[in-house]
Amino acid sequence: MSPRRAAAVPGDASLREHLIAAAERLIARRGTAGVTVRDIAREAEVADGVLYNHFANKEELLALGLGAHVRAVEAGLVGAVPTAGAGVVAENLRTLVRRGFALHRAILPAFAGALAQPKVLSAYASGEGDVPSLRVVLADYLRGERELGRVDRGADVDAAVAMISGAWHDLVLRGLLRGEQPLPEEPGDEQVGALVTTVLRGIGPR
Repeated sequence: MSPRRAAAVPGDASLREHLIAAAERLIARRGTAGVTVRDIAREAEVADGVLYNHFANKEELLALGLGAHVRAVEAGLVGAVPTAGAGVVAENLRTLVRRGFALHRAILPAFAGALAQPKVLSAYASGEGDVPSLRVVLADYLRGERELGRVDRGADVDAAVAMISGAWHDLVLRGLLRGEQPLPEEPGDEQVGALVTTVLRGIGPR
């Protein structure tokens, strides 16, 4: 017997897609911690057992929902991703820094809940390998600018990316560890500018 189709499934969506969308909505509202098969089934308006007709286990479904959540947040970010050779490097980096702060503020709470679920994180990592992360986008941008000579041709791109991505995580993780609700707002122009200036100029004596 084929699995019962939920009445709430949009006409163009498969039941599998409908279940992933239900998991994504739950993760967006409350993260991954404590989400059960029953929670997802109720959100999708299907019987609990239907999930196992489409996924190996709950962890696979949560990983797919987590990936859908990340993509939804990314799609909602304002502005285009800068490309190497266009505009001003410092302003492009400020755009990427702001984008990273906004992204991590939205998604890190969900990943924090998955830290105690290594199978979810493993499934997420294996399933999202073809989707460039913002860290990869930043590294590709800086390498492109290095090839064009718009940043130092001897610049250590990996070190610069580590500095910027570390700042993305620091702001949000400090709030999570302190139990702050809501999480701290994104940094202002002065803080973003200081980070970009430090990355571009370094901290050595002049």
